[in-house]
Amino acid sequence: EQHRIVAILDEAFAGIAAGRAAAEQNRQNARSLFESHLQAILRDKKWVWKTIGDLCEKVEYGSSAKSKPEGKMPVLRMGNIQNGRLDWDSLVYTDDEDEIQKYLLKHNDVLFNRTNSPELVGKTAIYKSEQPAIFAGYLIRIHRNEELLDGDYLNYFLNSQIALDHGKTVVISSVNQANINGAKLKGYPIPVPSIDEQKAIVAELDALQEETQRLEALYQRKLEALDELKQSLLHQAFCGQL
Repeated sequence: EQHRIVAILDEAFAGIAAGRAAAEQNRQNARSLFESHLQAILRDKKWVWKTIGDLCEKVEYGSSAKSKPEGKMPVLRMGNIQNGRLDWDSLVYTDDEDEIQKYLLKHNDVLFNRTNSPELVGKTAIYKSEQPAIFAGYLIRIHRNEELLDGDYLNYFLNSQIALDHGKTVVISSVNQANINGAKLKGYPIPVPSIDEQKAIVAELDALQEETQRLEALYQRKLEALDELKQSLLHQAFCGQL
C-alpha cells in the first residue's frame, strides 16, 4: 500500500513540477517581452542621445532629518520604491514644517535611489500624487525641464536594462553598499524623442505593461494552485484517501 501511494505521488508530483516549470518560464517570458520591447524603442537609431543633465534644471537630495513612526507627513525611503512605482507600506513620518515645505513632492516627480545594495541601487519610481509626502536623503529628485523630458518616459528609461547597465559603470561601491551620486546621474546618456513622441511611447508602454502584469498575475495564480494541489495530494495520501 505504501508503494502504491508513493507511485501515485511520484507521478503526480512530476506532473506538478513540470507544470510549475512551465508557468514560471511563461511568467519570466512575459517580463522579458516587456524589457525587450522597451529596449527596442530606446535603441531606435532615429533618436538623438543627450544626458539627463542636459534635460533637467537640477537634481536634489532628500531630507536628512530624523523621521519617526508616526507624524504629520510620510517620508518616502528607498524601500518604498518598487517596480517603478511607490509602495506606501512601511512608512515613517515627520512633523518638521521646514522639511515638509522644502521636500514636498509634486505630481510626476521622479525619484532615483542613489544608495542601496549593489543590485538595487539606481531603482527609480514616479510620484503620482497618491498622497502628500516628502522624500528621504538616499533618494534624488530630478527636476526635469518638462518641455523636453516626460516624467513617465524618464521613469521607464531609468528602470530599463540600458540605464541599469550604465549605472554599473559609474557606481561607487563599498562593503554591501553602492552609491550613484547626483553628478553621475546627470551624466546618464538618454535617447530623446520629441516630447509628443515620448508621451506616445509612454502610452504604448503603459498598455504593454498592463498586459504583462495581467499575464504575470495569471501565471502566479497557476503556481499557487499547483502548490495547493501538492499539499492536497499529501493530505489525501496520509488520510487514506488515495
